[in-house]
Amino acid sequence: MALTAGGNLNSVPAPQKQTLSTNYIDFTAQATAGWAQQYMPDLMAQESEVFGPRTISGFLASVGAEEPMMSDQVIWSEQSRLHLSYRATLTDLNGGTLTGGRITITQDIDNTANFTATNHGIRVGDTLLIATSNGVLKAYVEAATAGSAVVDVAPYGVANLTALGNEGVANAVTVLVYGSEFAKATNGRTEANEPDFQSFSNKPIILKDYYEISGSDAGAIGWVETSSEDGTAGYMWYVKAESETRMRFADYLEMSLLESEEGTPAVDFVDNALALTGADSALARTGTQGLFDAIETRGNTTNGITGTSATVDFAEFDTILAEFDRQGAIEEYMIFCDRSTSLNLDDMLASMNAGYNGGTSYGVFQNSEQMALNLGFMGFRRGSYDFYKSDFRYLNDKATRGSINEAAGAGNGIRGMFIPAGVSTVYDQLLGKNMMRPFLHVRYRVSTMEDRYMKTWVTGGVGAATSSLDAMQLHYLSERCLITQGANNFMLLR
Repeated sequence: MALTAGGNLNSVPAPQKQTLSTNYIDFTAQATAGWAQQYMPDLMAQESEVFGPRTISGFLASVGAEEPMMSDQVIWSEQSRLHLSYRATLTDLNGGTLTGGRITITQDIDNTANFTATNHGIRVGDTLLIATSNGVLKAYVEAATAGSAVVDVAPYGVANLTALGNEGVANAVTVLVYGSEFAKATNGRTEANEPDFQSFSNKPIILKDYYEISGSDAGAIGWVETSSEDGTAGYMWYVKAESETRMRFADYLEMSLLESEEGTPAVDFVDNALALTGADSALARTGTQGLFDAIETRGNTTNGITGTSATVDFAEFDTILAEFDRQGAIEEYMIFCDRSTSLNLDDMLASMNAGYNGGTSYGVFQNSEQMALNLGFMGFRRGSYDFYKSDFRYLNDKATRGSINEAAGAGNGIRGMFIPAGVSTVYDQLLGKNMMRPFLHVRYRVSTMEDRYMKTWVTGGVGAATSSLDAMQLHYLSERCLITQGANNFMLLR
């Protein structure tokens, strides 16, 4: 009988007692065929989380509100200042109707872009405080012609404005109306002051994202157990990929409302990028006004609190308080800042504390040294203001603003911001009445037919088939914008 042995009977030489490199299995080498080797490895199936929580969304939800909208624009109005205060130039120290002095109004106290000097509110009979670097005089308004920026005044107690000096120096004078004076049996005023209408607007942007996986891969199981911050887990890799796409999109929704800037309608490529035509071309500008841009455009910025020394930081901090006094004097503020600024604030507060000893401050903790081990100050009071400080992950994370701040030159990075707490009163033109709203709130597009707050849908032939494509396609869409009310009460740390 003939017998033909098989060519591959898994026959190997008898074992021998030797120490060779071939006794050790390299799972990455092709020679070992990976899983074809005979010993079961100690498999760690769970993916290690080495970056902590990676998502940065949630900031706007914690400091503001969210409201629906049904238009291409959001328009709101904000009150202007109540009192009349201006910058001016002394055009004649010894001139005017009664040879007292003459000033020319140049801008309002905030130097707003839409202010017209010839439409100032100073009238004949007003009494003024006039200040320059040389002193302060009180004066009576002799002549103020409607439609003219020139105001003639007669100072009290002196013949002219010579003591103020600075004649001809642009914007060297600050003027404040503090009252009026009229003689007996005289007529009343014939001119009325109308409050300025402060109107602002913003437009939503449409954000989109996309994920796709083939039907075969959707049905395959892997050896890595995936898990994500949103609780998604399983042995199917596409579950992790879809989850991270969704979380990244949620972060984009927030990052866009922080960083976005408005485009310029006059630039042709802006119109072409959106491909808008007809009536829509009036809104043909890319971008929307985000928080940082709103503060820089209508709010305040500072490069203080840099850790030079506790004394210097405190002086700079008090300068910020003085600016808040000049604005709305909101009593409560939230400080969101990067790690460096947060530590600067901690050191500043600790060094000025009576319990400061050897680098550890415990006076604010009822002189308990153990309680002082946590040097992360959460809240403090200075003057008439309460501040609540929190680290802002978006400014620290190297994968987000942290790397941009490192690369940016001096004064170009963003270290933090002061955000007023509470609500403000505004006139809503859509509703036609005054509304109480947080200083920050998100508007998203919604109607009875369409909710574009965070819209997702699935297409393709995997699962509930909608087409012949052998793949699962997941689409993400949102349309929203950020409304920053009372930006004059905000402070950006550069």
